[in-house]
Amino acid sequence: MFDHWVIKLVTEASVVVQTVMFILLCASMVSWVLTWSKRKEFRLAKQRSDILEHQFYAGTGLTTLYKNYRTNKREKIALENIFIAGCKEYSRLKNTFPSQPEVIVDGARRSMFIALSREIDSLDDKLPILATIASASPYIGLFGTVWGIMTSFRALASVQQATLAMVAPGISEALIATALGLFSAIPAVIAYNSFTTAIDRINTQYSNFIEELSAHFDRDARMYAQDEPNQQTANQELAS
Repeated sequence: MFDHWVIKLVTEASVVVQTVMFILLCASMVSWVLTWSKRKEFRLAKQRSDILEHQFYAGTGLTTLYKNYRTNKREKIALENIFIAGCKEYSRLKNTFPSQPEVIVDGARRSMFIALSREIDSLDDKLPILATIASASPYIGLFGTVWGIMTSFRALASVQQATLAMVAPGISEALIATALGLFSAIPAVIAYNSFTTAIDRINTQYSNFIEELSAHFDRDARMYAQDEPNQQTANQELAS
């Protein structure tokens, strides 16, 4: 009974109010599709990052870990890209500046933070659409409400005696526009706030991992710089 009453109000509404309702329904559908898509993306990024962190802190050798991820044909995401970028730059600088550990570590850190920026931008992608839906939907619904009420009161100008029964349908259809605006905005607000909070946590997690990996690079680079003169002397003695 209630469903039929609502459908009747929607079908008998003015063209402007129907257009507003259609826009809000489309916005709500876009909001839900983006929410589920981003939720899946965030879940996958967390799972893959947790696996990498577990392997790293479990004591798996960096050379072995880097080789496994570099040769794996699976698409790299999240912390995996940061790890590969850091190890790749570290290996390159280590061969180029073997006796300058500060240069090696700083270059690797910069490479990882650039990769971090890309990953955060990827996670933040399309979130402004959710923010726009969350902020604009109530105003769009309010426009439909104002238009519907205005149309109802204009209709009273042509009658001698006004009754509540004459304006009630128009006001009801107008208020449905407000309800649709809130129905579209509230889930979008919740999803947007949830994702932005998750991005802050991810940014902190990835930054901590970069610092841990940089410390490992620093130790390794200093040990290599100390051994490098001995290796050169040994090579010279063999050559002589």
